[in-house]
Amino acid sequence: MADSLVQRLEQLEQSIKRAAEVIARLRLERDALKARIDGFETERAELRTLKQERKDVVTQVDAILRELDKLEL
Repeated sequence: MADSLVQRLEQLEQSIKRAAEVIARLRLERDALKARIDGFETERAELRTLKQERKDVVTQVDAILRELDKLEL
């Protein structure tokens, strides 16, 4: 009986070690994913800024073209 109890405790200890390893690996994966998300958020903000700048440039070019049309060159 003592042997089976010792074996069971050893199994539990191994299970705990494996669980701790899995938890550590999952934490690393989580941190890596968070870093990727942060990178995507930054890229999305940059893309939003570029889209707005493009819209502003198109508006300016349109205004310039309308002014040129008025000149009747």
